[in-house]
Amino acid sequence: MDKQKVLIADDEAPIREILKIYCEKEGFEVIEAADGAEAILKVQSDKPDIIILDIMMPVLDGLEVCKQVRKMSDIPIIMLTAKDDDDDRILGLEIGADDYITKPFNNREVIARVKAVLRRSTMVKKEEADGRSHIEYKGLSIDMEKYQVIAFGSKMTFTAKEMELLWCLASNPGKAFSRNQLLETIWGYSYYGDTRTVDTHIKRIRQKLNIPADSEWDITTIWGVGYKFEVKDKK
Repeated sequence: MDKQKVLIADDEAPIREILKIYCEKEGFEVIEAADGAEAILKVQSDKPDIIILDIMMPVLDGLEVCKQVRKMSDIPIIMLTAKDDDDDRILGLEIGADDYITKPFNNREVIARVKAVLRRSTMVKKEEADGRSHIEYKGLSIDMEKYQVIAFGSKMTFTAKEMELLWCLASNPGKAFSRNQLLETIWGYSYYGDTRTVDTHIKRIRQKLNIPADSEWDITTIWGVGYKFEVKDKK
């Protein structure tokens, strides 16, 4: 069986080296990039399974790399950010990053995040193989096999995590999920920081769907708890 490839894109050689050691110890093949332009070339040539992407890099920063990668691939992206860069972190999620880790980080935490993202990707593929890959509501079609959402007649572009989050909610209509439950279900681990990543993804999903007021379904907020996919009673 071929090893899964991890692309580590960071301009600091010591960080690349320590992450490489830990990744290789866990059986991953490691590809390295020292700047944003090189990272994009490595995505195109080496087809990695996941990217660990630093925001602060020369030539092209991590945010720009994320934008360009998202135009050609839904490969999972974990961004590395400075601890006080809240704006960059939120922006990274908004443009398609699947997760973020703040510096300085625990090396084992990084490996746990990588495994969780890849494990979730495998679970989604298994659901597709089992035939559980399509949901229909009036005005909404979710196809996990094609990674496609059609809402109110328009095709939508969703990241992998957005798709999985929408699928989780829509395949359990009426069920309220706490933010921690969604983190555990979609990201596959108990989150180390706060739960804003869920709120950011939900906000982005709502913006893309642009759900009209007369829709027979909605993604509703359960205050103090989390979210649910609500199918409204027909009158």
